[in-house]
Amino acid sequence: MGTQSDAQGREEVVRAWRAHVRALTEGDTEALEDLLDEGFTLTHMSGYVQPKEEWLAQMRAGWFDYHDVDEKSVSVEVTGGTAHLVGRTVTDATVHGVRAPWHLQLAFDYARRSGTWTALRAIGTSW
Repeated sequence: MGTQSDAQGREEVVRAWRAHVRALTEGDTEALEDLLDEGFTLTHMSGYVQPKEEWLAQMRAGWFDYHDVDEKSVSVEVTGGTAHLVGRTVTDATVHGVRAPWHLQLAFDYARRSGTWTALRAIGTSW
């Protein structure tokens, strides 16, 4: 059975995830800079592993525009100072000029650093 600190850790990771989602829909790349580790990578459905700075630069250039993210489910496992979150969303986004509702499953790895949960990497697949 989980402890209170386990439950608190899960809640904190979900808050970090939802801050990420909010920054996406607001186009707030500065907030994303703060939420993502320097070495963060995003693995797209195509399999392309994109470094943080490249992805954020493409967001700023309008290659990725996240209009709305409808969270369908989220699960979190916390082990000490690391966490794994899987979120399923329907994401209304324009990607390279094509707007569509994307059924995304995003698996995030987090690390707790200086009291804050920081995203290390994300892997996107469809569901």
